[in-house]
Amino acid sequence: MYDLSFFRQNLDAIAARLADRGFTLDADAFRKLDAERRSALTEAERLKAQQKAQSQDIGKLKKAGQDTSELQAKLREMGDHADQLEKRSAEVDDQYRLLLAGVPNTPHSSVPTGKSADDNVEVRRWGTPPAFSFEPRPHWDLGPELGILDFDRAAKITGARFAVYMGLGAKLERALINFMLDVHTQHHGYTEVLPPFIANKDSFYGTGQLPKFEADLFHLEGTDYYLVPTAEVPVTNLHRDETLDWSTLPVKYCAYTPCFRSEAGSYGRDVRGIIRQHQFQKVELVKFAKPESSYDELEALTRDAEDILQRLGLPYRTVVLCTGDIGASSAKTYDIEVWLPGQNGYKEISSCSNFEAFQARRASIRTKSDKGKSEYVHTLNGSGLAVGRTWLAIVENYQQADGSVVVPEALRPYLGVDVIRGRG
Repeated sequence: MYDLSFFRQNLDAIAARLADRGFTLDADAFRKLDAERRSALTEAERLKAQQKAQSQDIGKLKKAGQDTSELQAKLREMGDHADQLEKRSAEVDDQYRLLLAGVPNTPHSSVPTGKSADDNVEVRRWGTPPAFSFEPRPHWDLGPELGILDFDRAAKITGARFAVYMGLGAKLERALINFMLDVHTQHHGYTEVLPPFIANKDSFYGTGQLPKFEADLFHLEGTDYYLVPTAEVPVTNLHRDETLDWSTLPVKYCAYTPCFRSEAGSYGRDVRGIIRQHQFQKVELVKFAKPESSYDELEALTRDAEDILQRLGLPYRTVVLCTGDIGASSAKTYDIEVWLPGQNGYKEISSCSNFEAFQARRASIRTKSDKGKSEYVHTLNGSGLAVGRTWLAIVENYQQADGSVVVPEALRPYLGVDVIRGRG
């Protein structure tokens, strides 16, 4: 969400920058609504002033003994008309705000201009993809053969794009969650939160999923509740309608939640395995930062997410998303992509974003600076990491010729074994 005054004064500049991300801002529609609002409000104010002046005249006429009933009737009509104009002005203002709620954030000046993911820019790589003496296999073959992943029974229980983790597969998922939370709380300074996995409509509006992306959500019928697609929603809304103490910023949270996504419009992409599921687990990082330091905080948050992959010995690359690929609420986003031998390529495992004041303005999250100025905080978040994708990255990168999977050293205290072997 934009500051109304700034948006009205900079329509053309905002429209030009939004065009870089493939969004067409109908500036004329906003100007038309704004002109109607201003016209109605100006006329209402003129009538109110005229009514006030003529009321004084009526008082003088009454003292002189003259009949003022006709004048009073006209004044009542004038007042009713002014009230109607004020009501219309408020209605138009609501229409303006509703349209504005669907306008994406303006990309930061450092975001590269581009049309699609093909125009994203790689900023660094870490690790070397493993060299195998055999043809590496994808996790959707390895998992079922090891008896740690079951798609058929998941489909029987629910349907497509669900999975059942079995035995050491379930324990590996749980181990990863605990490992990630421990690293982020003990080494990166985040406070752990366990939020509700259901959030209301106001919370989804605050982080920008509503009203634009309702088709991507699972709605609970008969309520204004939705299953969370990411912990970003409940954790960001911890401080909705609050003013944070300037001296405590940045406030840093990490949270585990299951995530639920309808994946509307994604059919045909990543249909095999557990890369794109309707339900998956994730550890999320959320920050509330001072505006002047939020981009330093974005770099730090991204490094915190990368550290998980480094500790697990998983090769990855980090790219900055171009204007045509960045999310609607984000001003700048880094994607961290882990190497998957079974697919012979990199796949996104974390998106780390700075939303600047876009979410904070929608959710009314403020701070008062050390100079006493009230302003909106900047919000940031990123996956630290997507647990299922980390799970499959381990299975694929640490696979052995006999089909077993070596457990990364950092996870062995959590899992209790060094190697995951088949049932036979």
